[in-house]
Amino acid sequence: MKASVVGLGAEHLDGKPYRQVEEVVRTALERGFNIIDCFMPGEEIRRNIGKALGSERGNVLIQGHICSVDLSQQYDISRDLSVCEKYFEGLLACLGTDYIDLGMLFFVDTQEDFDAVFHGGISDYAKRLKRQGRIRAIGASSHNPEIAARMVRTGEIEALMFSVNPAFDMIRAGLNALDELHGGLPAESLGGVDPARAELYSLCAGRGVPITAMKAFGAGKLLSAEHTPFARPLSPAQCIHYALTRPAVASVLAGCCSRAEVDAAAGYLDATERERDYSEAISSFERDFRSRCMYCSHCLPCPSGIDVAAVTKYLDIALLDRGNIPPGVVQGYLSLDARGADCVACGSCERRCPFSVGIIDNMRLAAEVFKEVYCSTY
Repeated sequence: MKASVVGLGAEHLDGKPYRQVEEVVRTALERGFNIIDCFMPGEEIRRNIGKALGSERGNVLIQGHICSVDLSQQYDISRDLSVCEKYFEGLLACLGTDYIDLGMLFFVDTQEDFDAVFHGGISDYAKRLKRQGRIRAIGASSHNPEIAARMVRTGEIEALMFSVNPAFDMIRAGLNALDELHGGLPAESLGGVDPARAELYSLCAGRGVPITAMKAFGAGKLLSAEHTPFARPLSPAQCIHYALTRPAVASVLAGCCSRAEVDAAAGYLDATERERDYSEAISSFERDFRSRCMYCSHCLPCPSGIDVAAVTKYLDIALLDRGNIPPGVVQGYLSLDARGADCVACGSCERRCPFSVGIIDNMRLAAEVFKEVYCSTY
């Protein structure tokens, strides 16, 4: 299997009308993308992607996930084999295909996850699917370099989906390490990168396990002057190039929900060497990038029905200018079925979050911020 160096991450198409899904998928195909990730468990988005692919199915590598479910109408994870089987069969049916190219063991971030997948029958199920020709290769997704490395060492993983961007890589590196990394050393030397992540990249390269990179743009925060931890925001081309220069990274799956976003990601293919160069942009690590919400919704399901990503997005915008929050943001927040004030502080979201976000505090802050606006406005 050969993947295009830039592929489509379809998460942001979830909940969008079919016409929008079709436009994004068809534009991606026109721009040469030949790999698409579909981890979302809902039937509607899966059917929309399958319909949009149509006769092009055979020309596209589909990265589908085992253990991704929506039992509570929210993104969720199950390690129950019968439930996983049901959702995988549903994935095939919705996409209108009889095989998935990359069958990914979904969201293996903790020792508990690892044990449930590799000692609880899930990995055996994946191997059975491969023997039957219903998946072409077994992969896994993770945000934890130590657990990801352990999966690779089992010898059962043939591909890895992992979060790759300079902020994540250098979170523990410090400013001197950045100077070292960009002091003329070859990119593959990984000077200054967090040792656990460097070890993972090298391990995958050594064992021939390709990485499909997620979170290359840091949920858009690396592209934003307001949110980047660096001296200046990066461009999509710089983010993509950074990921592709990590050992073992084969394809960057860009999350897109419009034609313009696909075009911006595809612009990497025509970018000059200068336009791709990220070294100057990340020459100073100004702000702490830890505990920043990536809007991935892996914290769900919430027992109170809170869409944590949506609440946090509105909060992030509001905090840019707390005294002048756009009316549309206020209305958007108030239109949510459940809001920050509905948080019961059970902690299940924080245990699930792969980025150590203080979600409970964020929910409390959202309740405070938007109550202030609501009271002053109404």
